[in-house]
Amino acid sequence: MEFIREHQLNIMLIMCGVCFILVVMTSLTRSLARRRKAILVIIELAAMLLLISDRISYIYRGDPSALGYFMVRIGNGTVFFMQLMIPHLVTIYLCDLFKNEGRLRPTPKQFYFCDLLFILGVVLLVFSQFTGLYYTFDDQNTYHRSSWFFLCYIIPFLIVLLQEWTIIQYRSRLKRHLVTSLLICIALPTVASIVQFFYYGVSIANITIVFVVITFYTFALNDLNEKVEIAREHEIEYYKEARKKEAEMFAETAEALANAIDAKDNYTRGHSSRVAIFSKMIAKEAGYPYKECEQVYYAALLHDVGKIGIRNEIINKRGSLTDEEFEQIKLHPIYGEKILSGIRQAPFLAVGAHYHHERYDGKGYPEGLAGNDIPEIARIIAVADAYDAMTSLRSYREPLKKEAVREELVKGSGTQFDPRFAEILLTLIDAGEVERI
Repeated sequence: MEFIREHQLNIMLIMCGVCFILVVMTSLTRSLARRRKAILVIIELAAMLLLISDRISYIYRGDPSALGYFMVRIGNGTVFFMQLMIPHLVTIYLCDLFKNEGRLRPTPKQFYFCDLLFILGVVLLVFSQFTGLYYTFDDQNTYHRSSWFFLCYIIPFLIVLLQEWTIIQYRSRLKRHLVTSLLICIALPTVASIVQFFYYGVSIANITIVFVVITFYTFALNDLNEKVEIAREHEIEYYKEARKKEAEMFAETAEALANAIDAKDNYTRGHSSRVAIFSKMIAKEAGYPYKECEQVYYAALLHDVGKIGIRNEIINKRGSLTDEEFEQIKLHPIYGEKILSGIRQAPFLAVGAHYHHERYDGKGYPEGLAGNDIPEIARIIAVADAYDAMTSLRSYREPLKKEAVREELVKGSGTQFDPRFAEILLTLIDAGEVERI
């Protein structure tokens, strides 16, 4: 205690600097609600003025000059007023806190009583300035407590008591850690005032108030952090939901387009969907990651989209096609590439449509690419497409038997098909996986 008594003027000066920094930081905090920011700034300024006034009172105590006369009286009067004003500002802060965070309507009656006590305290303080109810000064401008001095402690104490009671009564409206912190930090200056009552000449209560101000600013920052975190979580959820809806819309659009393609040919109902499933199975067995398997699926689903540009009489013709008609059919990969190249977010779709009729030996169309020059996604689709064509009913033949299909795949491995993907498909056939589709 003697250390505080000896160094309290320097401590007050440091605390004033802390309050000024808090005022600047609070003013620059854009995310705070305007009313909450104004309350905090006023509380911080009040705490700074309290310490400045208290410091002035100590500096000019015992100074018999005219300046000392006015500075001591103005300083002490301001100190006593701020000791009432700061609890009153805390009441306003709590009203705002319960209204916004606690969703409490209407304002608790206890806070109205706090306002009445504040008014009563101001009236008594003004009365004291003319009667010496709380304190007097001698000819040397030295401060002396009066016999009714204890009254200046009772009113702030009652205000704090009502605040604590209200916090406890409506504690369910606020978070538990906030309730505990409020109860402690609001009670702290009261405890300090009791100590100060017995240690005359030490401004423990006024110094303690700065810690309350710091705590309120910390509450505001913590509240902001929680709001930012909640906003970030909502943004992430919104982004995920938007991505999910985009994926669902893409899938539904692709399925609808594939169904429209298959509807042109009476013998290829479900062909695009089956090829997509077979292609995805091959990609999965080949060790492709999930995302790339999905890309293979959708590229295969839309691999025949170019058939939209082919005349129905050619697509639905019974029997063999003429050379001219076959040349028209061979244009569907080009048409497909033109249709799908506009989807810039999924370039793999156009790749699958454009190259799925290329052959591993270079005798395919439309580019005549060979081997690894053919994109992998197209090599996978080519195997799956051929398998479904062989196992499906056509206008010119019945579905091939399993043995005949295996024979064609083995024969085409390394010539028509990439041997790696042909081997994977053969493995799936032998395991009975593709027959379940």
